Amino acid sequence: MTYEFLQHYWCFIVSLLGALLVFLLFVQGANSVARSLGYTEEGRRLVYNSTGRKWEFTFTTLVTFGGAFFASFPLFYSTSFGGAYWLWMIILFTFVVQAVSYEFQNKLGNFLGPKTFQFCLTLNGIVGPLLLGGAVATFYEGSNFVIAKDNMLTPLLLEGQGEAISSWANASHGLDALLNPWVLVFGFAVVFLARVLGILYVMNNVNDEDIRSRGSVRLIGAAVPFLILFVAYLVHLLLKDGFAVNPATGEVFMEPNKYLHNLLQMWYLLILLLIGVVLVLYGIGKTVWSKDYNSGIWPAGIGTVLTVLALLLCSAWNNTAYYPSTADLQSSLTLQNSCSSEFTLRTMFYVSLLVPFVLAYIVYAWRAIDKKKLDRQEIHDDHAY
Repeated sequence: MTYEFLQHYWCFIVSLLGALLVFLLFVQGANSVARSLGYTEEGRRLVYNSTGRKWEFTFTTLVTFGGAFFASFPLFYSTSFGGAYWLWMIILFTFVVQAVSYEFQNKLGNFLGPKTFQFCLTLNGIVGPLLLGGAVATFYEGSNFVIAKDNMLTPLLLEGQGEAISSWANASHGLDALLNPWVLVFGFAVVFLARVLGILYVMNNVNDEDIRSRGSVRLIGAAVPFLILFVAYLVHLLLKDGFAVNPATGEVFMEPNKYLHNLLQMWYLLILLLIGVVLVLYGIGKTVWSKDYNSGIWPAGIGTVLTVLALLLCSAWNNTAYYPSTADLQSSLTLQNSCSSEFTLRTMFYVSLLVPFVLAYIVYAWRAIDKKKLDRQEIHDDHAY
């Protein structure tokens, strides 16, 4: 195991966690269309209780994704989470509000009323995927930060203050990314993808004919804008100049059609991307055309993971700056200049061998929760949301 192998290995692990997180955003997507999908008060409770069984998976994956990034690529963590903190604080705030809303929307003594907390669930269902998608888009579009590694050698002052290694180049602290129209295109693509997955999940998880019949119509309304936005951004990505790295000197430079070159040179990622897109289209198409088919969440979910995994790896592998700086090109972060020490990466490699056992437990817990499809009788249980 060389240092270079460990850098690419942990990039793969972090990208896989990111891909799983995008799939698990079906919780947010379903909540964002709960009022139209459920239609009645009882129907909405069915949707919220369906997603309420899984929201912990999404939140835990988000935290694990951040933790893995911190351990393997600490300079990215300090630059993005520390510099673009308004963007990440809003994301985390909406997820915390989501957790509170599930627990309190129908509790006795809730003086705000159920609709207040249901509005918060809808807000999280839109803002969460939008900002997470926007954060991912900055891997290709760039962010406004500056790195000064020389400050690592600056001694701390007597007051305990020292110069920061990384700093944001303006006062928006990450929100400036939303001024880039292509960041918004990708962000809204993730919003509608989450809605697609959310509708497919509820149709599979809830045993209610009214919701399932309404879901097919709502699925078309979410799938069409998703496909338009995703195809538009994919074409833009393949044609745009990318942030390439000279492996000999570490110099970052702009290369025309860099991400197209990455997919052609790393043909296995291109195959992964194409398989993922086909699976997503299959899950959507068969659910729309077949009234008896309600398992579209699985091909579409697997396709989402494969597609996002391929795109994330395309942003970092093959001598590419995965977190480019628009303020100072040479401040851009690469696998080589932002990773932990070889000892840390090697130690974490052995710890990561436990991941399959964790995944096996998640699959077991998922199957145990979904052993019986949710119906209207269960929402009157004392433990229902």
